[in-house]
Amino acid sequence: MTRFAISFDSPVGRLAIAEEADAIVAIGWGAHPDGEPTPLLCEARRQLAAYFGGGIRRFDLPLAPPGSPFERRVWTAMQAIPYGETRRYGELAMELGSAPRAIGRACGRNPIPIVIPCHRVLARGGIGGYSGGAGLATKRALLALEAASPPSRELVGTCEPRWVGGSMPQV
Repeated sequence: MTRFAISFDSPVGRLAIAEEADAIVAIGWGAHPDGEPTPLLCEARRQLAAYFGGGIRRFDLPLAPPGSPFERRVWTAMQAIPYGETRRYGELAMELGSAPRAIGRACGRNPIPIVIPCHRVLARGGIGGYSGGAGLATKRALLALEAASPPSRELVGTCEPRWVGGSMPQV
């Protein structure tokens, strides 16, 4: 199968988005060789820019995260956590009939962070872990973004977002 990818700068670092078979399969941090930006990759970039700009609270993208059936159940449960809210590993474990550590492992293996919001899952005694970007600093920035209404931003263009006005916590 052909895999396409683009990368771009975001308020939480350089992000790369990968598409395979007309679905998003990965979002990661760092520079990746850019390919031809497909319509889906441009839409994913546009939605991420709108999310960081406070324009959307829910993503509408076809997703196909590679993982075990259990991991996919956990990732589906994470997508049900509303914007601005959090759940504990133990709460998701009870909901799915599992253990908190298994939920934590599935969170750490989430191949599509931000869109599948593993940053909204916290430990019983604190923030928990985060494997993306700058780790806990990235998780805190995403939680802070969702906790307050950020300044309004305009999205300029369809595949080349620019930030206009205001500021998002940088990591």
